[in-house]
Amino acid sequence: MDLPHVMRVIEISKPGGPEVLQLAERAVPVPGQGQVVIRMAWAGVNRPDCLQRAGAYDPPPGASDLPGLEGSGTIVALGAGVTRWKIGDKVCALFPGGAYAEHAITDAGQVLPVPEGMGLREAACLPETFFTVWSNVFMRGGLQAGERFLVHGGSSGIGTTAIQLASAFGARVFATAGSAEKCVACVQLGAEQAINYREDDFVKVLQGEGGANLILDMVGGDYLPRNLKSLAEDGRLVQIAFLQGPKVEVNFAPLMVRRLTITGSTLRPQSNAAKAAIARELEAKVWPLLAAGRLAPVMDSEFPLAKAAEAHARMESSAHIGKIVLKIGQ
Repeated sequence: MDLPHVMRVIEISKPGGPEVLQLAERAVPVPGQGQVVIRMAWAGVNRPDCLQRAGAYDPPPGASDLPGLEGSGTIVALGAGVTRWKIGDKVCALFPGGAYAEHAITDAGQVLPVPEGMGLREAACLPETFFTVWSNVFMRGGLQAGERFLVHGGSSGIGTTAIQLASAFGARVFATAGSAEKCVACVQLGAEQAINYREDDFVKVLQGEGGANLILDMVGGDYLPRNLKSLAEDGRLVQIAFLQGPKVEVNFAPLMVRRLTITGSTLRPQSNAAKAAIARELEAKVWPLLAAGRLAPVMDSEFPLAKAAEAHARMESSAHIGKIVLKIGQ
């Protein structure tokens, strides 16, 4: 397949607000050992993209400086050693960066087939959130059927994914959200109870249920000590982001007395091998549920590639429920 030499991309012209995202042209990437090039149809918009744009989240060494961590499209070039995929395959993929572009490159191990019956628009929303939730809630957090699971930001892309996955695997799911509308959405997705954090104290709610066995948090700040109070004995807290900051004073004595565990991770800096291992688990355990219609990404809105700034403004307004996508091609 003949590739063009030049493509449209979204560049970060300088650190700042959404307005610093600018349409530009770049050379189409060439795949190296074990890599594939995907002609992008859609790209998902995620909080880390906004952090990178603001100058607070540098791409890992060797990765594209363009934003974009997930998307879908058609494989158009293969690097040496790639055996599973062939040119013309419709796929979705996790990227170390660079998905806000007409062509993007990633390691072949981070590529997954589009689930049967699902379109490219929805498939573009799967990688970042499903890799993050599966690796943190199930692989790292060890969530088991029957356990009480609390996810903060239940109406976000991560939250809507976590609610569905935890519910599908038999957990009792609790979620926090910031409006009545968002709480309704959480319950419809499978949460047993959605807590409006502007009106109710999630600590009291969870303590009334016997405490959470596992909490997934991306808020940080003063939520950290409150999360510890919300855990059951032997409970686990998994931290994946810090919307309110990473530093807070915490009394660790209860952690010892009640045998609590605090852990966490970020996805982007992990090795290709680690991400490929997550991909294999997802394809074996989660992709059949997507194909069967038991899970589906919650779609909020779409924007053309040239209006990526508007997509970031939508993300940072926190008015969205579910995923925001950029339409790039066909």
